[in-house]
Amino acid sequence: MSFSKKAIDYFCNLKIPTAKSLGVKIMNPYESDEVRKVVKKFYSRYYDDEKKRLFIIGINPGRFGGGLTGIAFTDPVALRKDCGIENNLGTRKELSSKFIYNVTERFGGVEKFFLKIFLTAIYPFAITKDGKNYNYYDEKSLTENLHEGIINNIQSQIMFGARRDFAILLGKKNAEFFTKINEDHKFFNRIAVLEHPRYIMQYKLKQSDKYIKKYIETFNLL
Repeated sequence: MSFSKKAIDYFCNLKIPTAKSLGVKIMNPYESDEVRKVVKKFYSRYYDDEKKRLFIIGINPGRFGGGLTGIAFTDPVALRKDCGIENNLGTRKELSSKFIYNVTERFGGVEKFFLKIFLTAIYPFAITKDGKNYNYYDEKSLTENLHEGIINNIQSQIMFGARRDFAILLGKKNAEFFTKINEDHKFFNRIAVLEHPRYIMQYKLKQSDKYIKKYIETFNLL
């Protein structure tokens, strides 16, 4: 079975869990017919083979990026402009998506990028609190609540067609958390860590070119 078929089957059948943490909301974009249509088009276009990919693993999707489109680090504008997939998901842009698609452009375009790389997240759903993006590790009780779901998510996605020798984790806290579960479950042999796109765009914008180069150099080393 192709990478695309496995990914489509997984994402389009995800069910939202009950959030037990006060004020926390979990968003499941895959309940939308429009998102399921987009997901099918995206994976059928870029992953319709059995080639193994280098996994780049983020935290959990932002509400205006992967939490809206169902495609990690991809807002509706990037989906339309860079991936060539028309959608009715609006025109809102996301900082992380902007950085990632600057990387894909410098790497040689989306076709070359997605042939080698799979973008995903430790937890597949966007999380919000008080209407703002929230990370799975921001609250101990939330992390504990989502722990089993996180492990199941990684196990399931590895089966799409992951390289097991290496993975890239985005964000230091994200990498610290993942390293512990990776030691127990042996998902990947080694892990490299890169700064998270949101951090770069929010705090290191003037140095973004340096970080784009660092990303690409890391991809080419692995």
